[in-house]
Amino acid sequence: MQNIVIKGAREHNLKDIDLVIPRHQFVVITGLSGSGKSSLAFDTIYAEGQRRYVESLSSYARQFLQLMEKPDVDEISGLSPAISIEQKRVSHNPRSTVGTVTEIYDYLRLLYARVGTVYCEKCGQPIASQSVDQIADVIAGLPAGSRLLILAPLVRRRKGEYRQLFVDLLSQGFLRVEVDGEIFRLDEPPTLERNLFHDISLVVDRLVVSDESRGRLIDSLELAMEKADDLVAIQVVGGDRQLFSGRLACGDCGISFVELSPQLFSFNNPHGACPECSGLGRDLEFDLDLIVPDSRLSLKEGAIAPWRRSQTFYLSEVLKPLSRHYSFSLEVPFAELSDLVKLMLMNGSEAVKIPGLLSDGRFHRAASRRFEGVVPSLKRRYEKAEGDKDRELLRYLSTRPCTLCQGSRLRRESLQVKVMGLNIHELTSLALPEALKFLSNLQLPPARAEIARRIMVELTSRLKFLIDVGLDYLALERASATLSGGESQRIRLATQIGSGLTGVLYVLDEPSIGLHQRDNRRLLEALFKLRDMGNSLLVVEHDQETIMAADQVIDMGPGAGRLGGEIVAQGKPAEVVAGDSLTGLYLSGRKVIKIPSRRQVEAHRVIELKGAAQHNLQQIDVKFPLGLFLCVTGVSGSGKSSLINETLYPALHNHLHGDRLPVGVFNSISGLDQLDKVINIDQSPIGRTPRSNPATYTGVYTPIRELFAGLPEA
Repeated sequence: MQNIVIKGAREHNLKDIDLVIPRHQFVVITGLSGSGKSSLAFDTIYAEGQRRYVESLSSYARQFLQLMEKPDVDEISGLSPAISIEQKRVSHNPRSTVGTVTEIYDYLRLLYARVGTVYCEKCGQPIASQSVDQIADVIAGLPAGSRLLILAPLVRRRKGEYRQLFVDLLSQGFLRVEVDGEIFRLDEPPTLERNLFHDISLVVDRLVVSDESRGRLIDSLELAMEKADDLVAIQVVGGDRQLFSGRLACGDCGISFVELSPQLFSFNNPHGACPECSGLGRDLEFDLDLIVPDSRLSLKEGAIAPWRRSQTFYLSEVLKPLSRHYSFSLEVPFAELSDLVKLMLMNGSEAVKIPGLLSDGRFHRAASRRFEGVVPSLKRRYEKAEGDKDRELLRYLSTRPCTLCQGSRLRRESLQVKVMGLNIHELTSLALPEALKFLSNLQLPPARAEIARRIMVELTSRLKFLIDVGLDYLALERASATLSGGESQRIRLATQIGSGLTGVLYVLDEPSIGLHQRDNRRLLEALFKLRDMGNSLLVVEHDQETIMAADQVIDMGPGAGRLGGEIVAQGKPAEVVAGDSLTGLYLSGRKVIKIPSRRQVEAHRVIELKGAAQHNLQQIDVKFPLGLFLCVTGVSGSGKSSLINETLYPALHNHLHGDRLPVGVFNSISGLDQLDKVINIDQSPIGRTPRSNPATYTGVYTPIRELFAGLPEA
């Protein structure tokens, strides 16, 4: 069947419409907001396609899937299994990243586990485990006739006399030992200085390289590794020495390493996660800016926020003894106190005892005692808190990059594994085009290249799909919770392109939202690719370029709500442009949005943000005029969200509302005294509770209830 045929669709405001939509084409549904586009695309076509697919499964499988309600429609024929790609956040889970959502990180973990090289944390030398046969092959590559000593390193850079060691080795039938580079007979061992460092290796065998000596060589290697904990040293007489290990361990430093596995590189697995932050990459710490939110206040006026509820007690029993001892005033602004006094107040007096300080917890005065400090006191209370007992302490905590893993989320051992000089965190920190270039140019030995071949195909193809949908500015380490709805949608789109499915109906909700016009063409090419794979695309969209690129356009209207729900135009883009629908009038230029000829400017009222450096912001200084309609624009990934959503808004919110939202990096902000509140209207849905409606969310329902309650009939 070549068409999707819909008869009698009445979902929401749809007016009993009949419609024929061609399959295997790129079809755009456009129209006024509220005209019924989503009711048709998602609540009717997608809902019925998904419902039919789920009903075709076994009863056992259906219990794990949500069965959608049958839409209000008489008949739909020609439907394929439907997949919806909407504008909603991928995940709010702090462990979710672009890499994990797209499964690219899973392939990277596999790549590093199979072809990664371990480097010693201490000396920086590469570490590799080798079997006895592999070591024998290396030795067989030496010139024939080379004379060798096979040594078992027993003592490396340790002090002692080791007389008993020599006796034990002699009793086991060995004849010679190498001590500090010299060969000695065990029946005539050297006398060692106990306070000096020594190197001692057992001479297991002496042989000449030849084809006939391989069997003896392997036996000697096995014996040496048994004696030296999987280590063996090969000394070419008159030449170099080479150290081999049967396990992942540095022969020079003696540092062992766990066997490589994909779990070692997973921050969602105890084997790979940083033990300090459990793989989150961030720690909660008590923040001085939250403890002293207004440094213009003096200590007497309650500058230390956690002490305000017992201000009188702390003022008389703690701050006054401290001020007498350190000679500082309680009435000057906190900002004007010396750095030494601020440090003492926050971290304590250490070993210094303060005369007359109230003894903590016993409510009697000691002759003198140490001052614990605000931060250690809060930490102690937080560690002892149970349940909601000290929820108020959360007000003074903020997230900081983990001090142990520096935000990489992984344990130290995981970061010692590298591929072509980069560990897995360094690779996931690259922008997607840089990561693709690195992997595409990866040069591996033939054996490792064959192991990595199929992994590389998956990695490079998935990265290309993400770049094709306009996400080239992202990095794989980017947290999913920080992505916009449009970015999340394009990630799901790239995942679907990579899946290679055919014969599917894809329903998309404004995929161009958030994209700069420069990046729109790449998105359209990705949609065309999805169509050309044998799929049908139904796209709800307002973007002019997307509408004009469609195979067919369905225009909904003529108005919104009760005035909409009808098909006012359908056909090729040129046919809709020539028509008299509202969309056609604007597309043809017969209707335009007028641009004001004069602009109102009040440059003297501004908020000035200096040194903004969040993500890719380059220490920029920005002035935001107040009382005007401002627009921040730029290509995708240029730093718009970093500047406004992650720096300006949280800085304003924390100052005006005393909150503790995480704020991007910046030096200073001024002009805040000109505002009394800040409201953030983002792309988050207002909620999905079945008890809510527009009246309850807008607050209109409260006066309506009060009106009805005040009537005599009530």
